[in-house]
Amino acid sequence: MNTLKQAKIGDTVTVVKLHGAGAVKRRIMDMGITKGVAVHVRKVAPLGDPIEVTVRGYELSLRKADAEMIEVK
Repeated sequence: MNTLKQAKIGDTVTVVKLHGAGAVKRRIMDMGITKGVAVHVRKVAPLGDPIEVTVRGYELSLRKADAEMIEVK
């Protein structure tokens, strides 16, 4: 299983599944990250947290913990 956290800078990946439960999963979905959407990894902070991605035409910063819950291919 590959997660968004494992994606490299410059990769464009497709969301396969969201893991997690309740409010956390809902918050990720509210940010526009849903099954089938393309996510482009733009930058990663020097210590690896947060990760900056482009999704649905806008930039978004995600914590590593959240990125681990997003399964991609």
